[in-house]
Amino acid sequence: MNKAVTDGLVLMPPAFEAGLNLWSREDGLAGQGSWAGQPNAAFVTADQDFGGCLEVQKTTATLKLRCFQRIPFLPGMYLRVTARVKCLSGALPSVRVAGYAAAANGANVAAAVQVGPVATIAQYGQVVTVSAILGSGNRNGVDMVWGTAPAYGHLGIDVTGPNGGILRIDDIVVEDVTGVFLRDMLTHVDVRDYGAKGDGITDDRAAFEAADAAAGQRSVLVSKGTYRLNGNVTFESGVRFEGTVTMPDTARLSCTRNFDLNTYTAAFGSEETGFRKAVQALFSFTDHVELDLSGRRVALTSPVDVASLAGLTNYQQRRVIRNGQLEAVAGAAWATATVTSVATYAVAQPTRLTAVANVANIPAGARVSGTGVGREVYVRSVNVAAGTVELSQPLFAAAGTRTFTFERYRYLLDLGGFENLGRLELRQIDFDCGGIASGVMLPRVGLALRIDQCNFGRPKDRGITSTGTGCQGLMVDQSNFLSNEQDVPVQSRTTIALNVNANDAKIRGNRIVRFATFALMAGTGHMFVGNHFFQGDDTVDGTRRAGVVLTATNVKTLFTGNYIDNSFIEWSNEHDAVPAFVDGFSFGGLTITGNIFTVNDVAAHFRWLVVTPRGAGHFIHGLSVTDNVFRTLNGSIERVERVDDSFASLETGRYRMIEFGQNAFHGVSQITVSPVVMQHDQTTAAETWTVEAGPFMPFGGRMRNVTSLVTEGAVTNASGVAQWVMPHVLTERGTARTQAQIRWPSAVRGRVLVTMRADNPT
Repeated sequence: MNKAVTDGLVLMPPAFEAGLNLWSREDGLAGQGSWAGQPNAAFVTADQDFGGCLEVQKTTATLKLRCFQRIPFLPGMYLRVTARVKCLSGALPSVRVAGYAAAANGANVAAAVQVGPVATIAQYGQVVTVSAILGSGNRNGVDMVWGTAPAYGHLGIDVTGPNGGILRIDDIVVEDVTGVFLRDMLTHVDVRDYGAKGDGITDDRAAFEAADAAAGQRSVLVSKGTYRLNGNVTFESGVRFEGTVTMPDTARLSCTRNFDLNTYTAAFGSEETGFRKAVQALFSFTDHVELDLSGRRVALTSPVDVASLAGLTNYQQRRVIRNGQLEAVAGAAWATATVTSVATYAVAQPTRLTAVANVANIPAGARVSGTGVGREVYVRSVNVAAGTVELSQPLFAAAGTRTFTFERYRYLLDLGGFENLGRLELRQIDFDCGGIASGVMLPRVGLALRIDQCNFGRPKDRGITSTGTGCQGLMVDQSNFLSNEQDVPVQSRTTIALNVNANDAKIRGNRIVRFATFALMAGTGHMFVGNHFFQGDDTVDGTRRAGVVLTATNVKTLFTGNYIDNSFIEWSNEHDAVPAFVDGFSFGGLTITGNIFTVNDVAAHFRWLVVTPRGAGHFIHGLSVTDNVFRTLNGSIERVERVDDSFASLETGRYRMIEFGQNAFHGVSQITVSPVVMQHDQTTAAETWTVEAGPFMPFGGRMRNVTSLVTEGAVTNASGVAQWVMPHVLTERGTARTQAQIRWPSAVRGRVLVTMRADNPT
C-alpha cells in the first residue's frame, strides 16, 4: 500500500539543487534559519558518488538538517527515511535519521520518538547509508514510533560526534513502506497502528477505540501481543484477535459485530474467561440478545455467578445463551457449604426464622432441612443485623426453637444473585455436571425464564433450583435430565431434577432418568405435557419414590400425555405453616388425562397416585383421572391410588367432583372408578338390596351418591310375578359407609344397574 499513490500525498522532500533555503538547520519550523548562505554549507553539482549533493562542515554539537516541507503523516502509515553520507576530511562523525513530529496545530508531539539509530562513519570517502522507519504503531522494525497524535513531520538527519569534519550528503529519500507492515490493509485496521503497545502493562483502550472508529466498514485486527484494557471497550466494527487482552473483572469487552464465544475465547486466550466475559457483556449492551457458544465446550473451575459478572441485581430484557457445553472441572470451588444453626420458627411469620445463631455464615440459596421442614425449602435472603433468615416456603411442623441444617449447593450457572431477572432463555446447552456440580440456580424473583433443548448430565445435587419466585411462568421444554445416581437404589437417592415455588410452570417434552424425584412443585397453574420420567432400579420388589410432588392443595394443574415410569404422583401440603384445613380450598384442581403409568418389579402395595395430607380436615374437591393406562410388569399391584395417612387422613365424607374413569388397568387387582356402574343380582326376594362399592371408590372414598338406577328385566316377587314399583336408595351404608341400599315396598328379586359416586357431583 502506498499513500502517495492512493491518497495523493507528497512524501518526498525537495532535492538540494532546488535550493538550500528549503532546508532548515533547526527543526524545520517556519521562521527558523535555513542552510542558504551559510559559510559552512554549499551545494555541490557533481559528486562522483552522489551527483548533486549538500556539502557541510560540522561546527555544532548536533548538526541538524530538516526540510521545511511538511511531510504528511497518518495513523497506519509507515515511512522509511534514507540518507547517504560520506566524510571527506576532519574528525569522523556519526549520523542518524531525525525529524520533528508536529501535531495539527504545529506543536511538537513529545511522546513521539524523533531520532533513529546511529550510524558511524569509519573512514574517509566511505559512503554510509543511514535509514530509519517511522510509523504510528509499535511494531517490529519500526525505529521511530510516532503514535496517532502527529499530523505531519519535518524530516531529515542529525550529525553528531566530534566537530570539524567535512561531509557530503545525498538527497534525502522518504518512502511509504506501509505495505510491509499491514497485511490485507483493505479489510482491517490494526490496533498497533493506533498506538497500542501490547506489552500487557500499558492501557491500550484509547488505541482500541481509535482503531474501531477508523475501521468504518473494515474490521479491527488485534495483532499478536498482550493488551491491557483498564476499562470498558466496545467494538462497533468486527474484530479479530491474534493477540489477547486482559481487563479488570468489572470492565466489559463488547464485540457487537461478532458476539460469540469463539471471539471471546480468542480475546482472552481461555474458554472459561471468554465465557464469563461474554456473559458479562450480554447483560450490558442492547445490540445482541443472544450469546452463541459456537458449539464449544467450556470447562469451568468454579460457578458462574452471573449477577456478579453483570454488576446487576435487576434485569428485565430478553437474553439468550445457547449452543454449547458447560463442564464442571473438579476442585474446591464446587464443595457444598454446610452450616448447622439453632433458630426459632413461628407460624405467625411463616417464611421467617428468627434468633438464628451463626446467621452470618448462612448463605443465601442454601437448602434448609430439619424436623418439620418440607422438601425443597431454601434460604431466600439473610439479614445479619436482625438475625433472621427468609425462607422460600413455610414449614409445616417446625414451631419453636430447634436445629436446622443449611446446605448451599454449587451450580454451573448461578443466577441466585439476581433479585429480579426476567425473560432469560437457555437453549441447546449441555450442562455437564459430572457429579461435581449442580446445574442452574434460578433468580430470587423472575418471570418467563425458559430452558429449552438442554441436557443436564449427572448433577451432583440438583438440576434446576428455585430458591424464590424466579420460577414464575418457568418453561422447561424438550430437555434431558440424566441422574448421577443411576446405580443407586431408589431409597438411597438424594438428587432432584427440578423444583418450583411459584405459579404457571410449563414442563413439556422432557426426559428424566433415575433421580430421587423429578420435580417438586409448589405454587399452582402448572402443566406437565409429554414428559417421560422413570426412577426405577434393578431391585426386585424395590422401593419407588414420587416422580412429581405437588405441595399446594388447590393446584389447578394438569398432567397430559406423560409417561410416568416406576414413580408416582404425590399430592401434599407440606409447605403450609398451618396444615390443618380450616377454610378455603382443600385438595383440588388436578387433571390427569391421557398418561401412561407403568411400573415393574415392585411390591403389591405400590401406588401411582398418592395424597399425603399434613393436617386434619382435608378432602378432595376437584380431581379428574381419565383416559390413562396403568400397567405393571413382573408382578401386580393391589390398586393405583391411596391416601398416605402418616400425618393425617382425608375426610372422605366431603369428597366433591371426583371423576375417575375411562382408564385401562393391566396387572392391577382392583380397578378404581367413580362414578362406577355396578350390576347387582338379587336372587332371593328382599325389601333391601345392598350394593358394595367400596373397592372401586378412589382414595378410600365412601359411597356418597347414586346418580342412576336401571332395572334389567322384570323385578319379581318370590312367586315370579312382575312388580311395577319404584325403589328408593340410601347411601353411605355399612360400617365403612361404602354401601348403597336399594329399598323396595315389598320383597322382590331381579337385576339392577346402579351408578354410584364417591363424591357429591357439585
